[in-house]
Amino acid sequence: MNMLVDGEWRTDAYESTNEDGEFDRSTTSFRSRVEADPDAEFPAEAGRYHLYICRACPWAHRTAMMRALKGLEHVISLSLVEPVRIDDGWEFSEQYPDPLYGKEFLRDVYVEADDDYTGRVTVPVLWDKKKETIVNNESEEIMRMLDTAFEDLAEHDVDLYPEGHQDEVDRLIDDIYEPINNGVYRAGFAGTQEAYDEAVADLFDALDHYEDVLADQRYLAGDSLTEADLAMFATLVRFDHVYHTHFKCNKRAIHEYPNLWNYTKELYQLPGIAQTVNIEHIVEHYYGSHGDVNPKRLVPVGPDIDFSNDHDRDRLPGGPPEALYE
Repeated sequence: MNMLVDGEWRTDAYESTNEDGEFDRSTTSFRSRVEADPDAEFPAEAGRYHLYICRACPWAHRTAMMRALKGLEHVISLSLVEPVRIDDGWEFSEQYPDPLYGKEFLRDVYVEADDDYTGRVTVPVLWDKKKETIVNNESEEIMRMLDTAFEDLAEHDVDLYPEGHQDEVDRLIDDIYEPINNGVYRAGFAGTQEAYDEAVADLFDALDHYEDVLADQRYLAGDSLTEADLAMFATLVRFDHVYHTHFKCNKRAIHEYPNLWNYTKELYQLPGIAQTVNIEHIVEHYYGSHGDVNPKRLVPVGPDIDFSNDHDRDRLPGGPPEALYE
């Protein structure tokens, strides 16, 4: 994979699998925090921060969904990169320009923050317009900041990390990460049959488990929507279009799981969420970007599924935050 090394772009500097052929995801580098404290290094302020995302990326999608559910569109600006990422990494275009600096590539934004930066260039990026630097590029931490630090600036009174349930939410996010969120990548980028078989087994064991969990409760943590549901949805909504075929996770499709499928449809139909989902970008990215997985970059014609069809989750206690409908 490609990355920056001492501020210079390299196309031969990062191996995505270890010596056993297992997918090895690198850690992110910018880990500062926005806080609800006017004296903090990065205080929560309207108009100060900007999110760079790609609609195709499930990690970036978490932050876009949180921004929509909290009603932070007027507080934090957002822009897109092109969905296909090849040798030059994430890039801007006439259709999707860099609104802050007019850069050509997202890597140039990273160098703007640190001209000696070494590491991968990933989305999402939370940028501080005042200090002209990257605050954070770790999706889970950005999602949490949008949920908690910007509470007083949010249009919707929505709390997806409620007191009394925070340990459970953290546990669930950790629990679904390796087998599901990262599991599809472990399968898709596996370099050996053994690594692939292990990843697929872990993935479908976890999906089967949560199919059973969601038979009796509406959301992962019970009756209330939480951050864990956004993390799960970002994988489920992409599954049948790309992970099932492109990453060879084809033991079963999500629309073949009654509870997971109806759960996915309910989340998709929450106010503001459908607007964060771009299936065209998702399909274009995965089948067009991964030449090692799909050398001819052929795009399947299916599946023909509709996330807006009726779901059955109203049969269970709880439901979406009422503030979303006010």
